[in-house]
Amino acid sequence: MIDIDVHRRQVNEAVDFLRAAMDLRPEIVVSLGTGLSGLADSLNNQIVIPYEDIPNFPLSTVVSHAGNLVCGELSGRKLAILQGRMHCYEGYSALEAAFPIRVLALAGARTAIITNASGGLNPEFMPGTIMIMTDHINQLGDNPLRGPNIDEWGPRFPDLSRPYDQRLATIARDCAHELGIDRIATGTYICIPGPSLETPAETRFLRMCGADAVGMSSIPEILVAAHAGMTILGLSVVANVNDPDNLQPILLDDIIRTAGETEPVLQKLIAATVARC
Repeated sequence: MIDIDVHRRQVNEAVDFLRAAMDLRPEIVVSLGTGLSGLADSLNNQIVIPYEDIPNFPLSTVVSHAGNLVCGELSGRKLAILQGRMHCYEGYSALEAAFPIRVLALAGARTAIITNASGGLNPEFMPGTIMIMTDHINQLGDNPLRGPNIDEWGPRFPDLSRPYDQRLATIARDCAHELGIDRIATGTYICIPGPSLETPAETRFLRMCGADAVGMSSIPEILVAAHAGMTILGLSVVANVNDPDNLQPILLDDIIRTAGETEPVLQKLIAATVARC
C-alpha cells in the first residue's frame, strides 16, 4: 500500500525546492525520450538543475537520458524540459516514474508535451516518422493513480475518453505541414513493461490490439498529467518498423541513432507548436 502522506510530503518538498530555484514559473513541461535530449539546448535564459539536486526526484539510469531539469524560454513561452525520464523497467513504479510530472504540474505547468522513441507496428510507417498520439493502450500492469487519491490534485476517476488534446494535435499537424515534414502520422501508442523487446508473436498481438507504435515509457506521465487537468500532446518518434514475418534484431544503438537523426525535425515541430499553443 502506498503511504500517501509520505508521497504528498515528498512531492511538496520537490515543488518548494523548484519554486525557490527557478526564476520563472513553467507554463509547459516537455518530457524528452530516448535520443531526444537536444531540445533543451535551444532554450533561452537557461537554468539547469540536475535531478540529483531536487529533493526526492528519481534518477534516470538509461544511456542517452541526461538527467537534468532545464528551464527557460522557447518561442516566447516558459518551459520546463525533463532531459531524460524514468522507466518502470529500471525498477521504478508507475507512481515514481511520473513523479516529475506531478511536481511540475503543482509548480504551475498546465500543458504537457510527452515525447518518446518507439517501434513502429503500422506497416505504413517508416523509420523517422513522427506519430502524433491520438490514443494509447496501457500494458504496463501498473498505474500511477493506484492507491489513495489526493483530491486536491485531481479526481479519483479521471476521464480518459479524450486523453490527448485535439486542438494541440491539430496545431502540431498543421505546423508539420508548414515546415514540410512529410513523415508525420497519427496513431495509437501501446506501452509495455520491457526491458525485453517484442517477439514476432508479441508483435502480431500488439498489431491486433490496434496499436500503431510500441514503447516502454510515457503512459505513467500522461496519466498523471491527465489527472492534474493538464492539456497533453504526445509525440512518438518511430525509430524502426517491426515486421513480425521478418523480424530483424532491434538494437538500442540503432534506436538512439534514428531518434538522433529525427531530433532536429522534432525540435522544429515542438518550437512551432509551442508558439501557437
